[in-house]
Amino acid sequence: MKLPLSLTVLLLLVTALPVSAQAAMYAYVDERGIRHYTNVPGDGRHRVNLDPRPVRRPGDTEMQLIKTISKNPRNVSRPTATRQARSRLAPHTLNRYIQTAAVNHKVDPLLIKAVIKAESNFDPNAVSPKGAQGLMQLMPGTAKDLRVTNPFDPRQNINGGTKYLRYLLDNYHGNVELSLAAYNAGPGRVTPNGTIPRIPETINYVAKVMEFYRSYSDNGMPTPSSINVQQLVTIH
Repeated sequence: MKLPLSLTVLLLLVTALPVSAQAAMYAYVDERGIRHYTNVPGDGRHRVNLDPRPVRRPGDTEMQLIKTISKNPRNVSRPTATRQARSRLAPHTLNRYIQTAAVNHKVDPLLIKAVIKAESNFDPNAVSPKGAQGLMQLMPGTAKDLRVTNPFDPRQNINGGTKYLRYLLDNYHGNVELSLAAYNAGPGRVTPNGTIPRIPETINYVAKVMEFYRSYSDNGMPTPSSINVQQLVTIH
């Protein structure tokens, strides 16, 4: 099909001109099926000719392109959180660690389990707003004193936390509630022959642990025969 001379010249000029990387190209197909291109929109028939490939401007480096992409949050893929799915210990592994710590430090395993439930809900990766870490929520300084090198290691954390419980039970003459109050608020706020400090968080904490403790006792969890619980704890 023969085209008019003026249209032929126009098409040759359009195809010969260099296109800026930032210029928009418009196109439309006329009634004869011929596609027309221009960088100036005309009477509304033209539509932007979108190229899905990324456009590199002259002189752009890879780092500049990365910075440009990072400014647009829609271009950044964010990983899906999977921490909760992988943070729980198998029950038999958790119980084994608890039983071992209970025998080593002569603490009722049900009490250890109750503290873990209240402190971290069995999440070995838990971190409190104050910085307490792991299953038994050891503060970094306390963990260091207990020679716990990795507070997120369940075995180390349970052993260290149980060792600390043993120290508190000895210091408070086997009184579980005072020991738990000191575990939560710090020994400096609880006198050996005193009462639970009037701190709402500590009062609630002690009540919560004791509720779990009694619940586990009612449901039953094997206690090592080498531990005489009656000689270790006094509940008021």
